[in-house]
Amino acid sequence: MKKIGIVICNYNKEDAVLDCIQSILESKFQDFDLYVVDNGSTDMSVKRIKETYPGKLVLIENKENLGGSGGFNTGLREVYKKGYPYVMCVDNDALLDENAIGNLYKFLETHPEAGMAGAKVYHLGNPDYVQQFGQEIDFKYFCTEALYFNEYEDGSMPEFIYTDSVAACSLMVKRCVIDQIGLMPEENFLYWDDTEWCYLCNLAGYKVASVGNAKALHAMGAKNEVYNTFPTYYAWRNWIVFFIKYVKDEELGKMAETFLGSVFQVAYEGLHSGNSNHARTVMLAYDDAIHGIMGKAGDNRIFALDFNKEPLLHVLNGKDKIYIEENGYPATAGWIKEFASCNGYNITWTEEPQKDVPVISICENIFELDDLNRTKIYIDIHKCVFETEDDAMDIINYNYSKRSFIFANKPVFLECARKLRENLQK
Repeated sequence: MKKIGIVICNYNKEDAVLDCIQSILESKFQDFDLYVVDNGSTDMSVKRIKETYPGKLVLIENKENLGGSGGFNTGLREVYKKGYPYVMCVDNDALLDENAIGNLYKFLETHPEAGMAGAKVYHLGNPDYVQQFGQEIDFKYFCTEALYFNEYEDGSMPEFIYTDSVAACSLMVKRCVIDQIGLMPEENFLYWDDTEWCYLCNLAGYKVASVGNAKALHAMGAKNEVYNTFPTYYAWRNWIVFFIKYVKDEELGKMAETFLGSVFQVAYEGLHSGNSNHARTVMLAYDDAIHGIMGKAGDNRIFALDFNKEPLLHVLNGKDKIYIEENGYPATAGWIKEFASCNGYNITWTEEPQKDVPVISICENIFELDDLNRTKIYIDIHKCVFETEDDAMDIINYNYSKRSFIFANKPVFLECARKLRENLQK
């Protein structure tokens, strides 16, 4: 029997998955069998895999999309049943270096304290920069941090890091770990499944390593909304549930206030900007989270994107010159310029402030501004605008409204969280 059973989970990425398969088959280490799980793709993925790689892999076809965790688990169950001493997950949009598989295997073979090992992940579109070299779970602020994110590879980083979690885009796991903690948390459907799996590995007494000489290229995870609020639902619901499950009892109150503050922020932004669908999805994800509703999103949870142009059109109307203070947010500045061009405005964007030229100042959050004199127009990274007297009133009322929201909802959050924790312990 081969040493490793490798599983690729694919959904509607026919070009990327062929490149991924090819990178694995070109590995210098060849003591593995490759399994590809197609997760109900509607493109030509299955046909092209069969035509391109006959006899070189095992193709498993799911009739429907079971999500990232369900798709991976379909393959992991098969390789676990076959008895491989190691299993490995690879995302369909990842490309592995020819030494990645072998170096992960060597690391786990020579480090008995480690139960999981992930590759050092670089940006597919900019391979000199790190996407993730391990991830820490922050139980103080209830979030995660990708280590070395966007840092230039200058050869000075550690050979390996023991960390809270690594990305499942290129993750190898010892069989004995699965014996203790099981497969991926399938109820997540999408997002946070790899984080939780790694955290369970740590709880079981094994370390999780990110290995520097095992390299992978990966397209950045698409948690931003492109077509609809699909990624928002799973990211928010599973984020809240993870910390409800694993935070210490004495931190429940602080956690409740943190999450309620974040939910309020999104709802208030939607009210201010007139963009409701993102806020609707977050509120429904929050409600499902505190009531333990997991798996694939139910009906009326995912909505088309909406964007109210009027506040920004009001900013641009009648202006032929504008100066933008980027303040470290060049992406938002670029978006404003593109929006103006796409909506027919022929504006000169001055490189320096000029007398009588309006100023747009970009900030992180307009509701945290102290400057309310309206000598500048503020636009934040969530595209909320502060220009008018009504906008100023929204900012003035923000903090009291937030305190009221948290005060009213905290008892319900805590009661639901405690019930969920009790049910999980049964």
